[in-house]
Formats: sequence, structure tokens, C-alpha cells
Amino acid sequence: MGRYTGPVCRLCRRVGEKLMLKGDRCETAKCAVEKRAAASGPRGRGRRPRKYSDYGLRLREKQKARYSYGVLERQFRRTFAEAEKAPGMTGETLAQLLERRLDNTVYRLGYSESRNQARQLVRHGHVVVNGHKVDIPSYTVKPGDAVTWKGSSVNKALYNKAMERIEARVIPSWLSLDKKDMAGRVLSLPVAEEIATKFDKKMVVEHYSR
Repeated sequence: MGRYTGPVCRLCRRVGEKLMLKGDRCETAKCAVEKRAAASGPRGRGRRPRKYSDYGLRLREKQKARYSYGVLERQFRRTFAEAEKAPGMTGETLAQLLERRLDNTVYRLGYSESRNQARQLVRHGHVVVNGHKVDIPSYTVKPGDAVTWKGSSVNKALYNKAMERIEARVIPSWLSLDKKDMAGRVLSLPVAEEIATKFDKKMVVEHYSR
């Protein structure tokens, strides 16, 4: 199965909430999910909320995590297996591993507007880790890693756009960013309270443990 290339707003509607798949655009009036809700009119009133079975609830939480990070089912299952083998709580470890993906780290540093754009930056070779080009979005960063732009990419339009919006971005405490040089660094493992993607970790664990 290839990567999903359809309308990402459809994924938000599928799980019943915003997943911020278009980054900052999702917070504006241009959000397609909000427009659709406003345009539903009388036809949408009085509808009973969708009822989920226990399996459906667990599946929805797993899909929320998977869609948010842009991970295919096979990749997600491998990440879960890695979290299961690690010491500590499986759900918390899973969330940390997803958050430590290079494409997510690039997004959280403010280099891109969305995780999808961050994935493109990584694949196109615009990002270097500890001075070496890494073009694998699923690469797992670790404390001490420096995540910066490739030297030849600082003249690109994407870099200039990132510079324009960087002041408004909130950088999580497990990362640091020199906003003048656009140089990021991983300080520690992600803090659970600052992991932006909200999904029920217990339900995801139950989904794969059934």
C-alpha cells in the first residue's frame, strides 16, 4: 500500500476531529473541516452522533496517531513493536518514538508549516543531522543531535518563509532553536505534556494486544 495522497481533511472527518494536517491553516477560517460543518445547515442538525463499538473506539485512536504523523500501518506496527520491547510504559514510549521522528522534529522546530511539508524537506535533502544529510523521515533523533538546514538550502524560498514565521512558533522544551541561524538541537526526550498529538495511548496498546 502506498502513501495516502487524497484530501487530508477527509482523514480529520474520518476520526471526528482536527488533526492539524495542514499546520497553521487548520487554525484559520480556511480550515475545510470548519467550512464543511458551517455549510451543513439544517440537514446536519439533529443527527445522532456516530456510535462506535469498543473495537471501533480503539481503532479510531490508533488511526488518529497514524494519520497525524503520516505513518503507514506497517511502519506504525513496527514502531509499536519497538515500544513494546523497550522498558517502561508501552503507550508513553510509542508517543515518544513518534515524536522523535526526524520529520516531526523538523516540524516542531518550525522549519515547516506541517508534518507533510517537513517530510518533503527531509526527503529532498534540505535537512542535516550532526552535519550529515539525512533523507529518511522516520530517522529517530536522540538527545544531543543538531538538526539544521543544509548549507545550500538557506537561499531557498522555503527557508525564507520559515524565517518569517519562526518568531510566532512555540518550540517545545525538549528542543532548542537558535532563531538567528535556524539551528536546532535535541535537548532531551519529549515531555509527555508537550506532545502535540493527542490520542489515547492505552486504547492503542489495547488495539494491538487484543
